[in-house]
Amino acid sequence: MTETVTETLHDAVITQLSRLRSGQSALALAMPHQIDALLQALAMRLEAETPSILQENALDLAMMPQSDPRYDRLKLTAERITGIADGLRILAELPTPVGDELEARTLANGLHLTRNAVPLGVIGMIYEARPNVTVDAFGIAFKTQNAIALKGGSDAQHSNRALLSIIHSALEEAGLPVDCVTLLPPERAAAGVLMGAVGYVDVIIPRGSQGLIDTVRDTAKVPVIETGAGVVHIYWDETGREDYARAIIRSAKTRRPSVCNAIDTLLVHRAHLPQLAETLEPLANANVDIRADTDSLAALTGHYPDGLLSAADADDYGTEFLGFRMSIKTVNNLEGALAHIDRHSSRHSEAIITEDDQNAAAFLQRVDAACVFHNTETGYSDGGEMELGAEIGISTQKLHARGPMGLAAMTSYKWIIRGEGQTRI
Repeated sequence: MTETVTETLHDAVITQLSRLRSGQSALALAMPHQIDALLQALAMRLEAETPSILQENALDLAMMPQSDPRYDRLKLTAERITGIADGLRILAELPTPVGDELEARTLANGLHLTRNAVPLGVIGMIYEARPNVTVDAFGIAFKTQNAIALKGGSDAQHSNRALLSIIHSALEEAGLPVDCVTLLPPERAAAGVLMGAVGYVDVIIPRGSQGLIDTVRDTAKVPVIETGAGVVHIYWDETGREDYARAIIRSAKTRRPSVCNAIDTLLVHRAHLPQLAETLEPLANANVDIRADTDSLAALTGHYPDGLLSAADADDYGTEFLGFRMSIKTVNNLEGALAHIDRHSSRHSEAIITEDDQNAAAFLQRVDAACVFHNTETGYSDGGEMELGAEIGISTQKLHARGPMGLAAMTSYKWIIRGEGQTRI
């Protein structure tokens, strides 16, 4: 994000952001039933416009090699558009947290205090080639009466423009403020303006590669909610069931390998090496490239396809592969697994497969991650799967929000103090 910001681009972005502030004020007056009706109407409109959306998406796809790990995230299909629409419908059915009374008490001096949930205000969303985020982020922001500036990557500019046009049309038809959402120019320099827009934007949420997230965290003057890349581990403990391991590892690696909650490293207890090849047979059928340590390599050689099997090096641990590749590390016990995770984890999602209740409890307590799992896959680290509604990202930090960020994470709070003439003098 080192492109030079021209005066024209800077002024254009600031103008867009200025409109968002007034748009958010107007949105604050909308009634919940109006917001929910808009989300339902937008869902229908997206499905009706599927052919035109796919036509624009095809223009973006034509510019990206299919071998690029981002290709799958960029790609829209009729099924995926239906999934995006269904996410809006789920949001419409959920209660809004805005206005919820989070706390109430009366002080000794008679003052009555309440703490109520309020919108964050104006959100800046910086993301890469993920057109679904355009709709998901708008939906969550809109439901919680936040305005949002969308800064998608240039790789998805045709898709994003088509989706925003549909959103604006739905808002205009419903008589709701169109200026509650804007799409910034695709140039990287526009992100630089957004990150420095103190007074215009209340918070920035980056969603994408570790490089993007690091750049936003290190550069932004506006407060950042950090969503992290997913370097995800599954530990197959000594007592872990083979049928569980086979199904969980297969789904966590092959269901959609480009997502942040897909497994990157399998930590396998030494006792399972004799049946490792059989357990990983579904990965071989899916052409998953395995980078194995010395012991697991020996166990797999001759049983896993030679063209998909190689020795791991140091860089194969602590890497988010975003594709059909996985590393394996053999460990002697739970302590070995915990030490490896502590050294290489991105604090996103980690899982254990075990029938040992003590080991499960120790893993769930000691692993420092936003989501930890026992005998299930890390793919459930997802706002929709956790019934939070469509998520705006998965936070790996510990301030404000952690894990899948649904509606509640898009609010702050204010204190309301009521008295009867009390003074401090």
